[in-house]
Order: sequence, then structure tokens, then C-alpha cells
Amino acid sequence: MIKKDINQNDILYSEFLNIIDYNYIFNNEPIKRMKTKPLLEYTLNRLENLKEQIQEIKNCNLKKNASKIVFADGNVKSQIMIIGEGPGQKEDELGKPFMGDAGNLLNKMLKAINIEREKIYITNVVNYRPPNNRKPETSEINRYSEFLKEHISIIDPKILILMGSTAMEAILGSNKKISIERGQWKEVIIKQKIYETIVTFHPAYLLRKPDQKKYSWEDLKIIRQKIDDKKILI
Repeated sequence: MIKKDINQNDILYSEFLNIIDYNYIFNNEPIKRMKTKPLLEYTLNRLENLKEQIQEIKNCNLKKNASKIVFADGNVKSQIMIIGEGPGQKEDELGKPFMGDAGNLLNKMLKAINIEREKIYITNVVNYRPPNNRKPETSEINRYSEFLKEHISIIDPKILILMGSTAMEAILGSNKKISIERGQWKEVIIKQKIYETIVTFHPAYLLRKPDQKKYSWEDLKIIRQKIDDKKILI
């Protein structure tokens, strides 16, 4: 029997294989077990399937009173994902999250840390406008959180930014206070994967409470530092 060449870096194993007369090739190269990042087409298909699932939801007062679904906006390949509360009137008209005054403020907040809105990915906890722009109820947050977690899993960001108490409740739970939780990095497990997550104020809240902008600015600097530390290209 002709034996294959054996890597000489491991003499003991070489002698052992000679004794048992076993054909084997040693290789010092590490085994690549990590899956490659899904192709863009695959990601887009998953997003479209998720959107269709949300559109087919039954017995939902949010859907019943809204004009259209507000699914997402931005770069699907982004490593930064922002989650807001739910659509307002402008978002309901245009079908995109963070429009109007709150959207304009968000754009300015991002620019302040050298991020262009179109380079990141944005969605909301609920995808239909609550009547009279009210806050989504806990039952609605819980119902849509399953779609939201799937959404996060598809985009698979390196940084997850939760804007406002509704987003915080959907991901961290209802027993949290945003004034305590904001500005701190947390590791959140979603579909068996850990995501680095931070809570900050929603731009709509800052429009009502401009004195809170100083805290938001501190959060933005923390986010920028994390982006730089992780060498995330935007």
C-alpha cells in the first residue's frame, strides 16, 4: 500500500499512522467552519417574505386603521440597525420610517457623528400607524416583536440602536426605565445570536423635551466610539 505524504511537524502522530497502516493527510490550515454572509439576493428574498407575513396579519387594529405598511428604509447590508417606535402620519403616507420632523432630527443626529442616513438600516417595532399616533400597547408590541426579531436576524447588524421606550420594551422587556437604561451597551440574544445593543431617546421625544438632547448627544458619542472600536465601515 502506498501511503500519502504526512506533515512532518507531528512525528508522534506520523509514527502512529504507520503502525496502524492508515492513509491520512495532516494539514496545518484551520478548518473553515463559518458560513459566508448571505448573498444580497437571499437577504432581499427573506425581507420580502417577512414583509408579506406582516401584511397578512389578521385581526390587527393597527393594520385596520393604517393606510399602508411601513416596513423599513436604508441599506440592507448595513452593520448598524436603528429601531424606532411606530409610524406617524407622515410615515403612514410615505411608507417609510422616521419621516417628518422626527426624521429630520434623526438625520441631524446621525450627521453629528458622521453617519449618512442612507448608509444604515431603519425600522420600527410596529409596522402600521397606531390610531391618533398613540403609543403602541403592550399586546401590540408583543405581537409584532416576533416579526421584529426576525427582521433583526435577517439584517444581522453589529450594532443595534433602540430609540425610545417602545423599542426598549420590545427587545429588553417592559420592566425597564429608559432614563436608567440609556447610554449603556448590552448584549442581547436574539435567535441564538448575541447583538450589541444600546438604548437612547427617540427623536420625537427630543422634540417635545429639548432639554434632554444633552443626554442624547452623550449616547451618540458612545455609539460613534463603538463604531470606531469595531472598525465598522459606513
